[in-house]
Amino acid sequence: MCGICGIFDLEGNPVCQETLARMNAALRHRGPDGEGELVDGEAGLAHRRLSIIDLDGGRQPIGNEDNSINIVFNGEIYNFVELRSELLSLGHQFRTQSDTEVIVHAYEQWGTNCVRRFNGMFAFAIWDSRKRELFLARDHLGIKPLYYVTLGSQLLFASEIKSLLEHPGCHPEMDLESLGELFTFRYVPSPKTLFRGIMKLPPAHFMVVSSAGSKIERFWHWVPKPRKKWNEAELVEEYQELLQDAVRLQLRSDVPVGLFLSSGIDSGVLLAIMSQFSSRPVQTFTIGFEDGEKTNEVEDAKALARRFGADHYFRVLTPEDYAKYYDRYMWDLEEPVGNETAAAFYFVAQLTSGQVKVALTGQGADEPWAGYDRYKGIKLSGLYSRLPRVLTNNLAPLIARLPGRMERLKRGVASLNEPEMLTRLTKVYSFFNAEMKAQLYKGALAKSFGADAYGARWALKRLQSDVNHLDPLTQMLYIDTRANLPDDLLMVADKTSMANSLETRVPFLDYRLTEFIESLPPSLKLKGFNGKYLHKKALEKWLPKSVVYRKKKGFANPIEDWFRVRMKSFVEDCLLSPQSSMARYFDQKCIRRILELDRAGKEQYRRHIYLLVSLELWHRAFFGKSLSLDAVAAKS
Repeated sequence: MCGICGIFDLEGNPVCQETLARMNAALRHRGPDGEGELVDGEAGLAHRRLSIIDLDGGRQPIGNEDNSINIVFNGEIYNFVELRSELLSLGHQFRTQSDTEVIVHAYEQWGTNCVRRFNGMFAFAIWDSRKRELFLARDHLGIKPLYYVTLGSQLLFASEIKSLLEHPGCHPEMDLESLGELFTFRYVPSPKTLFRGIMKLPPAHFMVVSSAGSKIERFWHWVPKPRKKWNEAELVEEYQELLQDAVRLQLRSDVPVGLFLSSGIDSGVLLAIMSQFSSRPVQTFTIGFEDGEKTNEVEDAKALARRFGADHYFRVLTPEDYAKYYDRYMWDLEEPVGNETAAAFYFVAQLTSGQVKVALTGQGADEPWAGYDRYKGIKLSGLYSRLPRVLTNNLAPLIARLPGRMERLKRGVASLNEPEMLTRLTKVYSFFNAEMKAQLYKGALAKSFGADAYGARWALKRLQSDVNHLDPLTQMLYIDTRANLPDDLLMVADKTSMANSLETRVPFLDYRLTEFIESLPPSLKLKGFNGKYLHKKALEKWLPKSVVYRKKKGFANPIEDWFRVRMKSFVEDCLLSPQSSMARYFDQKCIRRILELDRAGKEQYRRHIYLLVSLELWHRAFFGKSLSLDAVAAKS
């Protein structure tokens, strides 16, 4: 894993090497093992290296035989060994043993269609000096980030936004429409970011840029095709073989590979399979939380590590650790999200990076396999819609008025009565409902919201239109796997791990596994109201049933209690002080009510508060002083 950046001038003006060097320097944390740059007239590529494969020969940029094609690459191509053999048989000559050079020759052989041959996580840029074209691509499920911005005649790209901001013409500005999407989905869906004009190349897309302009195309067109005939035992066996092969491929490395270990089944099965392939103990890493006895995974993770003979490391975090990290949290993340577990990934990555340079994680199994409670709600919505209106019209308002900490239930019930599917999904995602937004928003943000309470739903229309012929559960799983994962969870994992110069890999997101899971009927994912049904059946091969069917904890943490008590002054400084940017965007009296209701136990506003704090920290990191929202609206 590395960091990449570059500049292309569509009018043929020469690239400023000093600007390119500054952009590359901003990515030093992503690649402390080396750097490289290439400038060829109107194009410039730069790279920071974290050496994982071919430690001596993998320096970038890397070119083909005559250096007419050069690449900078972030990620891993897991099937590079097989592709290299095929390309050698076709007459290509290699100078290194790296997967990066395989991409160069694959592009020579198959052009832009080369991306359809790759099994991996990748974001890369190829400069074809013969065609005078720049070719950018991002992997199937958006595991690796790739940002870009157009400034006059120049297109800039980078692994992180802070690299783009090193260009003298790139100034941070808030995007008002994106802010509305953030407070609906808890993240900003691709292709936008919260920065006006700075975009994300969507997962499974590539971009070709030349003097004639730019075009973006999708290269992975898979949509769910549930099987009509199947045998459960045969499906279990097929899934076991695919999962084992995904782990085998992702263990390819010239340095040791560790594992983020929780108490759950997803990281647990990775440990079991890794142990089969490894001749030495796997190194595993877990974090726990002071005051978090109910959710701590330390003891259960230790037990799993002992079962498979792993070398286990753990750390217990305090509120002081979090408060200290929040000084740089948003500088690392660059995109605020309503994900209260996000900071935890930084600490487990920090612990891991002290021992290894690569680690597998158990991310990516919950979204395609229906592992979250919201999937039960969306399934229930189909049943609910068939009930008499005389019952359903009164149920949602009744539950909404119930006192107590039932945020998920109230949000789920509020969506049940919505007949239009995209709006129903949007209501499920949005923990800031229409009523809260109306009370919270002020100024230009309130004006933009008033036209359509759930107007942000159109940000997901691109994905929902692929599957609008399928059942509600399948639609939601498809969208979450291609939006919530890359734009929230995978983004967090990439940024927090690379802040510690650590590469993380996600075997459950081998695209072959995704295609297999999406070929199954919904009943094999959510059977009754039991999520991850076939997944758990398959994992019985490696883990005892007591572990497979144990209640999930995940990277839970006591941040809710910390924010109420030990970090209370920190939260109030962020959200209620006169210097807070929240006064520019929101009604601080409303924010105070949210805090009071949460602290009194009358409502559950943990995620709401966390998102507000994250937005304030983001604003401090990239703007310093408060930015006028009306000024943002005028520019938008």
